[in-house]
Amino acid sequence: MAIKPSAIFSVFTFASLGLLTNMASAQSWEPLFNGKDLTGWHTQPGGEWKVVDGVIVGTSASSERRHGLLVSDRELTNFILRAKFRVREGNSGLYFRAEETDTNVAVRGFQAEVDRSSAVGGLYETAMRGWVRKPDPDVIENIVTHGEWVNITVTAIDDDVTVSLNGTTVTELLGDKESLKKGRIALQLHGGQNMHVEFKDIAVLKLP
Repeated sequence: MAIKPSAIFSVFTFASLGLLTNMASAQSWEPLFNGKDLTGWHTQPGGEWKVVDGVIVGTSASSERRHGLLVSDRELTNFILRAKFRVREGNSGLYFRAEETDTNVAVRGFQAEVDRSSAVGGLYETAMRGWVRKPDPDVIENIVTHGEWVNITVTAIDDDVTVSLNGTTVTELLGDKESLKKGRIALQLHGGQNMHVEFKDIAVLKLP
């Protein structure tokens, strides 16, 4: 049976991903958050985003029905994105390759789930397919302590996406033709919930 070139590419890409990351110099990683203010980002109405002691803090009341977002000015295609998050209260998300829309949820596209449940790190596609992949709850229980800082890494290369938490891959989606392949990074405040979520150390390594 002939092996499709795309399959070879996917295997090569993820097999060499660790090497790619290790070879990247400190200068290759570009910060998306300067640690001081929200330069390089803009908001979609709902809740409040501010910087406190080098941390992006998002808060919202349950009376707010809109999904408040902090959206990157830049668009990205293929990349490795890393950040740290801490969920004090509510349901958040780390959008990537997202497209802004004039709707109550403000975007469409993938988010890596950011919350205090066993679904954290899963892939949810807002205004499109909904849940696409969820992690193994047993894995999440072993590697995540809810309410504490969690390291998240999202790798998006063409049709392939992986999400890692604290150095462990928890969600993988390969050969997906339906998702958006270019868009913005965004941090979410879920409407209709009391929200308090924090992000820091957001950086991206752009890939070909």
